[in-house]
Amino acid sequence: MIVAREEHGTRRSAVPATRRSEGLLERVRRRAVTAAGLVLLGSVWVAATVIGTGSAAAGTASDVPPSPSPGCAAGAAPSSGSTTLLLSVAGRDRLVIVHLPAGYAGHPTPLVLNLHGSQSTAAAQEAFSGMDATADADGFIVAFPQGDIPSGGGFEWNVPGQPLFGGASVPAGAPDDVSFLQDVVSVLGADYCVDRHRVYATGFSGGARMASQLGCDASSVFAAVAPVSGLRLPTPCPSPRPVPVLSFHGTADPVDPYQGNGQEYWTYSVPTAAKRWAVHDRCSSKAGVSRPDRGVTVTTYRSCADGATVELVTIVGEGHEWPGGPHLARPITRLLGPQSNAVDADTVMWSFFVAHPLP
Repeated sequence: MIVAREEHGTRRSAVPATRRSEGLLERVRRRAVTAAGLVLLGSVWVAATVIGTGSAAAGTASDVPPSPSPGCAAGAAPSSGSTTLLLSVAGRDRLVIVHLPAGYAGHPTPLVLNLHGSQSTAAAQEAFSGMDATADADGFIVAFPQGDIPSGGGFEWNVPGQPLFGGASVPAGAPDDVSFLQDVVSVLGADYCVDRHRVYATGFSGGARMASQLGCDASSVFAAVAPVSGLRLPTPCPSPRPVPVLSFHGTADPVDPYQGNGQEYWTYSVPTAAKRWAVHDRCSSKAGVSRPDRGVTVTTYRSCADGATVELVTIVGEGHEWPGGPHLARPITRLLGPQSNAVDADTVMWSFFVAHPLP
């Protein structure tokens, strides 16, 4: 339970002392950011009419009224931009970077939690995904929580029942991150004006596995999830609600291989994960397949219960990256695999989220 909050101003002035030497994705962040800002990959392909809008739910999403959080009654609207919070949760200080969109005016506003990968940080994920720009353009709050298990210069998430990156066991006394991330939503809903019908989760790699877990364990809080390079169906998956799922994955991913057969937490393929979610959501057993652009395949399971949709965007030849994210230096792509400019994950993801509020 959260017992205290402390605001520490902007992200740059509030880097916590617990951040140790830079992890891999922190080095990616530093190499990807120039004095002029993020260097993006040329033009990226976006086709929200083809992918990301879901199925029948898209026609009824606007009929779901906002559900104002307690923060909506506060009146004053904080300034836009990024702020770092330290939350005291179960005796631990936990870091969350919160980005309010340009023009935020205190009206019920959607919220997206964006979770960093293993051995990374909240700050690295903010830059690596480039989602602040999409939040500003489309008017949603994006929050970047940070894991608490030190690993490789960054942190990892406590994904229930799963080992850490490299096979190590979760240390005794590690926090319950499913509970923590729900607490983050509650705290932000108290401090800001959040639309509780439109709270979503995404994440990269280990953060994608954590987002998958939230779809199973916290479906009353998160309306839809969109894992990037890390889709799983946790077992068991107790969610009583069919959860809309959108996933992105490259076929040349050397960290979480597209065909599975990876680390202990990565045994089955990504298409199998999508199919398992389709079974869980009681979708049609036959998937629709489209190829909206060269090297991009979209596998969609429709006719799911309660208007849910399960979509997998496969990007041929892409490695372990955030599609449409910052340009990465060659030494990084030698480790993570090649980049592709075929898909803008942030824009496509947001279209999917808009189509799938909580019913």
